Amino acid sequence: MQILRRKLLEASRCLPLFPASSASHHGNAHAVATLAAARRAPTAGAGSLAAAPWAATQRRGAKMLGSDVKLGNVIQKRGRIYQVIKAQHSHQGRGGATIQVELRDVDTGNKIIERFRTDEALERVFVEEKAFTYLYQEGDAVTLMEPETFEQLEVSKELFGKAAAYLKDEMKVTLQYFDGRPMSASVPPRVTCTVVEAQPHTKGLTAQPQYKRVLLDNGLTVLAPPFIEVGEKIVVSTADDSYMTR
Repeated sequence: MQILRRKLLEASRCLPLFPASSASHHGNAHAVATLAAARRAPTAGAGSLAAAPWAATQRRGAKMLGSDVKLGNVIQKRGRIYQVIKAQHSHQGRGGATIQVELRDVDTGNKIIERFRTDEALERVFVEEKAFTYLYQEGDAVTLMEPETFEQLEVSKELFGKAAAYLKDEMKVTLQYFDGRPMSASVPPRVTCTVVEAQPHTKGLTAQPQYKRVLLDNGLTVLAPPFIEVGEKIVVSTADDSYMTR
C-alpha cells in the first residue's frame, strides 16, 4: 500500500497545473497576469499621463508657413504649445523675409521671442471659437455675456492684448478656447471710432495728401487723411490701428 501511495504522489507531481492543450485555461492565465500587472501599475501621479500638462495630451493641427503666423495663433514647437501674442514681419536683405514673434507657453505662462523664416513650416494647433457680448470691465477683468444663455463670464483683459482699447458696450467679441480654457480674445476687424483731437486741415501744401495723427475716443492715436476733423467718425482696422474710411 505504501508503494502504491508513493507512485501516485510522484505521478501527481508530474502533472501541470493547467493543461497546455486547454485554450480557455491559457486565456484565464493571461487575464490573471494582465490584472496583476494593472494592479502593480502606479496610479495617476507626477509621472502619469493624467498628471501631465494638458498641452501634452492635445491633438495637433496642420502645417502652416511662417508668413501665415498671426496674433492669437496656437502653435507647437519643440514639444511645447505656444500662443502667438505678438507678430512682426521684416525683411533682412540677403537673409530673406522673416517674422519675429513673441510666444506664451500655455502651460507655464512663460514668454519667449522666436524668429521664423516666412517659408518655414510650423505646426498649428486649432482652437474652438465662441461668440460673446462685451458688457463692462473693472480693472484687469472683462465681463462678457453668452448671447444665448445670458450667462456672464469674467476673463482677463490680457486675453485681448492691445485690441482691448477697442472694447465698447454690446460689442460682439470672440473667445478662442483650447482644452476648454479661453486662450485669447478678439474684437471685430473693423471698428468705428470718434476723432477727439486733430490738426487743422491746410490745403495746397503738397500734391500728395499727407496723413496726420488724430486722437480717437478710445485713447489711441492713428494716422488719418488731412481732411479728417474733430468730431468725425472713422473706421479703423483693429489689426494694425490703421485708418480705413469714414
